[in-house]
Amino acid sequence: MEFITIKVSCTPEFSDLLIAELFEIGFDSFQEFDDGFEGSCDQSQFDSDAVDSIIKNYPDISFVVKEQEKINWNEEWEKNYDPIVVRDKCIVRASFHEPQPQFEYEIIVTPKMSFGTGHHATTYQVLDYQMNLDHSNKKVLDVGTGTGILAIMAKKRGASYISATDIDEWCIENSEENFALNNVNDVSLVKGQIEEVNESDFDIVIANINKNVLLEQIPAYCDRLKNGGKLILSGFYENDIDDIIEVAKKNGMEKLQTTTRDNWAMLVLNKLYV
Repeated sequence: MEFITIKVSCTPEFSDLLIAELFEIGFDSFQEFDDGFEGSCDQSQFDSDAVDSIIKNYPDISFVVKEQEKINWNEEWEKNYDPIVVRDKCIVRASFHEPQPQFEYEIIVTPKMSFGTGHHATTYQVLDYQMNLDHSNKKVLDVGTGTGILAIMAKKRGASYISATDIDEWCIENSEENFALNNVNDVSLVKGQIEEVNESDFDIVIANINKNVLLEQIPAYCDRLKNGGKLILSGFYENDIDDIIEVAKKNGMEKLQTTTRDNWAMLVLNKLYV
């Protein structure tokens, strides 16, 4: 057995809270659904007592834990993965799909277990915004890079320097593979939390994670962003926008733009000159 998966049935109001708490005890890969979510962790990180202690604090929550054999993710994705088109300008496709040179931007991914293929509304919205944001000669930080797709778009848009982070070894390996597929070979890739990024003065910081992690880490994003820089946040619901903005304002940010898609939101903020 390679890893543990927990399937949690709950309402959306509890999903973010549960994901944040499970993240703290070693779960590092999540997929959300209308009726709950799945979380995965390495078998060595699993603590059943800790999971029980978290779940019992929430009403009307059910969950199932199962052990997973190592899966041939390339084979599974080849069966089920369809290309994604964003605004008729960008296509995100797997390596086994035919090339589509008619699109202005073509991104090739081998998704494996990593989040961020363009299928999810949050990734779609960030990609859409990036295509209209000046990245030329910009220094970009992509927090929670997943497949590396947003960092790849930043490079295609002309970024001069890119740093990308993730806590998940799967994502680090997968993003490295996807960077190579897209001839993006000079990304500074960091395994770990935002605190592991020792650089600052980024022109653009992107974080597509979840509400509770964002609320906790916004001060760190702002510290690494230069005055006048852009902070692009997603991974949360439309009704969470005000909570995110409130914390961002306390850290010297002002709202520039919000978008929504399928009840998921993206927020763009600007760091004020201080």
